[in-house]
Amino acid sequence: MGKIIGIDLGTTNSCVSVMEGNEPVVIPNSEGKRTTPSIVAFIEGGERKVGDPAKRQAITNPEKTIYSIKRFMGETYDRVQKEINRVPYKVVKGKNNTPRVLIDGREYSPQEISAMVLQKMKKTAEDYLGQEVTEVVITVPAYFSDSQRQATKEAGEIAGLIVKRIINEPTAAALAYGLDKKGKDINVAVFDLGGGTFDISILELGDGVFEVKSTNGNTHLGGDDFDQVIIDWLAEEFKTEHNIDLRKDPMALQRLKEAAEKAKVELSSGSSTEINLPYIMPVDGIPKHLVKTLSRAKFEQLADSLIQEVIAPCKAAMKDSGLSTSEIDEVLLVGGSTRMPAIQAKVKEFFGKDPSKGVNPDEVVAVGAASQGGVLSGDVTDVLLLDVTP
Repeated sequence: MGKIIGIDLGTTNSCVSVMEGNEPVVIPNSEGKRTTPSIVAFIEGGERKVGDPAKRQAITNPEKTIYSIKRFMGETYDRVQKEINRVPYKVVKGKNNTPRVLIDGREYSPQEISAMVLQKMKKTAEDYLGQEVTEVVITVPAYFSDSQRQATKEAGEIAGLIVKRIINEPTAAALAYGLDKKGKDINVAVFDLGGGTFDISILELGDGVFEVKSTNGNTHLGGDDFDQVIIDWLAEEFKTEHNIDLRKDPMALQRLKEAAEKAKVELSSGSSTEINLPYIMPVDGIPKHLVKTLSRAKFEQLADSLIQEVIAPCKAAMKDSGLSTSEIDEVLLVGGSTRMPAIQAKVKEFFGKDPSKGVNPDEVVAVGAASQGGVLSGDVTDVLLLDVTP
């Protein structure tokens, strides 16, 4: 019996993990990164790039770089009009009122694009394990409908995988923290701020069963929005000085985006960061550089409205769960954006307790999926088996 891998198929980034002995291992990809951007790019000559190589050319090849495809999974064309207007690639109406991505005259279903990301994750695992991998546990947001879950399963099948289980992301996070081993009934809040989306879920664990009591969120709030406030600040500063908007130039914008993300990450551990972009743009034939120092305080001021936006969904989820914040036993952080100190402070302020740390927020969902895979393959015996049927 082969290994069953766990894949967190995210809107912005994906992650793959597998049980080695009794420990879940997060597997680095061919670029050496433990998470892989959920991005597929089509380039000249019919070649495709997936992950970091696709992300690096996203802004200079906008019509053929597909990101955030998860937003279209299992949806009808009519329901995703807003999403279509937000992306630079072309989404058309396919048969049965389904959204299709149009590339070089060929229509791709969201499942086919997701399958390309899953194939990269599959290959990452195979290179690491040295054997073929055919079985997988894939995670989805708690609010995903049957059709969205079915589409996720289809994507796995297109990628050549047998999907053994589709499990909820917050439940996977709780499994990764071993909360099923507590031996008592507990209430868990899973605060998930990813690259593109924000989800808050309240789970009740009792008698070895996870029940999602309530879920809420904002499908357009995530790390990308925090990058954007830095991009806008840099562009405005440059514009004030040189009267040129860097956002209008694709090459400059790609560099701004990369620099903004790097600065944001650095500000989670440091109190200030230097952004240094030489030769960003010639002004009247003279090459100009962009050199700026951004303090954490300034960044938090720029992002204040985004930080405040997490509160309303938390309140709504608590109300729907019928619990008060004092009844929450554990608060779990999921998603790289929860590394921001201001977000952690907000979570602590709202729930009145420190969130659990210990599992890497980028990896916690994939780790939970892998532990579920370990149970299904019989490698792990002391973990709860979830009966969420795909």
